[in-house]
Amino acid sequence: MNEMNAGRDVIRDTISGPSVVDMVATRTVVLASADAGLRQRLKKSLTGLRWQVREAGGGAEAMAQLEESRPEALLVDSWLPDLEVGEFASVIRMMYPAMELLRVDGGADGGARSPRRNELLHALREVQDAPLNDTAAWSTAAVAIPRGLPRSAESANLRSFVLPEVRANQGGVERSAQREDERVDSRKEVRSSDSRLNGQLDGRQDAARQALSVLLGRDEQVRRDGSIAQGQAFAALPEMVGASESMRELTRLIRLVAPRSSTVLIEGETGTGKEVVAKAVHRLSARSGKPFVVLNCAAIPEALLEAELFGHTRGAFTGAVHSRTGRIEAAHGGTLFLDEIGEMPLALQAKMLRFLECGELQRVGDNETMRVDVRVIAATHQPLEKLASSVGAERTFRLDLYHRLAVFPVDVPALRDRMEDLNLLADYFLEQMGKEMPRKRLTIEAEAKLHEHHWPGNVRELMHVLERGAILAGDRMEIDADEIRYRRQGRG
Repeated sequence: MNEMNAGRDVIRDTISGPSVVDMVATRTVVLASADAGLRQRLKKSLTGLRWQVREAGGGAEAMAQLEESRPEALLVDSWLPDLEVGEFASVIRMMYPAMELLRVDGGADGGARSPRRNELLHALREVQDAPLNDTAAWSTAAVAIPRGLPRSAESANLRSFVLPEVRANQGGVERSAQREDERVDSRKEVRSSDSRLNGQLDGRQDAARQALSVLLGRDEQVRRDGSIAQGQAFAALPEMVGASESMRELTRLIRLVAPRSSTVLIEGETGTGKEVVAKAVHRLSARSGKPFVVLNCAAIPEALLEAELFGHTRGAFTGAVHSRTGRIEAAHGGTLFLDEIGEMPLALQAKMLRFLECGELQRVGDNETMRVDVRVIAATHQPLEKLASSVGAERTFRLDLYHRLAVFPVDVPALRDRMEDLNLLADYFLEQMGKEMPRKRLTIEAEAKLHEHHWPGNVRELMHVLERGAILAGDRMEIDADEIRYRRQGRG
């Protein structure tokens, strides 16, 4: 017994972090999912199997839990709000190649296999009500390694040799406990080997952490006043230009709702970029490979809007010489973006409500209904809830339709409320214009003039002001304050 204890002491001395005995005893698993209900069900099941569960709502939180607890396994949802899961999994595999990595849908990355994998799969099956013997539903799924992330055979398997090596050393120590000099030599040898191993692991983990920083959208370069503070992280989207708190919150909401099928109502002033938000939601969704169809309810005459939306048959009305597919039908499998939904006539709102409730439409002039799979995203610059709650003639929008559309409301901030993003936006637009004309830059005086403006036309107005300034600057590479000219903004 004394020899056994001596061996364990050597192992604890030679391994940095938690001891092997402790790691096995704790049976810790990190559960990463934005779905609180799923986390609760899985935690209950895993706790019943004597697992200690560390919960994480996203990738960044999961990383913190991994570094703190060094668990035996990681269960990760197929979607996380702050990063792409496939790339995240590949980084995790680089950093912790000996750790079990499973998706909550039962797929694995083909890496290490925990001796208790069956317990994890049992918990997953139990939560999802899958047959306990249905092994086909839990087949291995490969995780793609993104470009630029090195993964040699040596580095990929480096940590997987730690436990076998330690066990071998443990046996040697226990057998040599009678000879103190051999015990000391063994300890030195193991420490030396572990030191080399830790050095290799640290180098690889540093590279993996750098890759993870890219995935999480960390911007470590403080470039100008409009940039975020050094070391502050936000999950950036290329469409969402800005580092203000309101834009980071908008980005978070987009990532949260995009993978779902929920109807989204985007609210914001004219020119704030509501269609850009809608396209971002579509791009991040499972429907990204399907059509993104746009219909501006304010741009089509009321008499034609129903046929444009639902389609019509031949002879349905005067001039209908051919049957025509409507915008809803054209968006089948994808996303329908209804811009300026507040301008939709009341009579048509009732028909739109029925489609949202049952997923069926009827072409104008047709007696047959058809089922269409479409996700609806609507946008408005009007106070839709106020209009829907009004009485009498002031009520121009149905309250039931409003509630059906506003399953997940998203507010797009006005430019005047995020002026710290102005320089970033200006740089972005000048860079885009540089694709068609020589790249221009703003003088200090021009930047100051931009910050003095109230921007009633929001981001769209900024884009037009910069384009106007670039034209007025002629052949000069700088846009001066004199070229920053505004127009009176009417209602848009």
